[in-house]
Amino acid sequence: MSSRDSILGHIRQNKPEATALPAVTTFASNFDNTEDKFREMLGAIYTEVIVVKNREELAQKAEELYKGIVNRATTIPALSAWADFSLNVSDPHELETVEIAILEAEFGVAENGAVWISDKYLPHRALPFITQNLAFVIPRNALVDNMHEAYVRLQDTLGWGCFIAGPSKTADIEQSLVIGAHGARSMVVFLLEGE
Repeated sequence: MSSRDSILGHIRQNKPEATALPAVTTFASNFDNTEDKFREMLGAIYTEVIVVKNREELAQKAEELYKGIVNRATTIPALSAWADFSLNVSDPHELETVEIAILEAEFGVAENGAVWISDKYLPHRALPFITQNLAFVIPRNALVDNMHEAYVRLQDTLGWGCFIAGPSKTADIEQSLVIGAHGARSMVVFLLEGE
């Protein structure tokens, strides 16, 4: 018998009995209005929320908010005429000059203002972290109360994704809040009606 077989044999003999997993507990948030709570939380983390009726109004708002800015990128076909920066790059380092990225995202979480974005709508994972200014477009009816509901919604999701809440911020040095220290300096969330 080899040393390996001897060790594995001892491990099999001393294997503890299986322990049942604990029951999953969920917590209801009971917000009076999920969208109002989402707006409140995003306002507290320096993020503007704008409701748009359709993709045409979204294009008008994008032009209005980001007029004169160059290196505009988007993953939304309705904004392709507005964008002047192609995301068809092979090296994500080429994204370093993007000033504003408007990206489609799946849903938002009211309790903390987080937005879920995944590779479903994102050609480069670095984009929301390297752009100077960031905007998300999510359906107005795609808001959940809390992270428990968010994870239920994501339980069958495959691939990469992350939650992003507000622009980059840190208060590491002398507890002084700095916005845009490690990523986007500003963030806007467009709530799109009727989708």
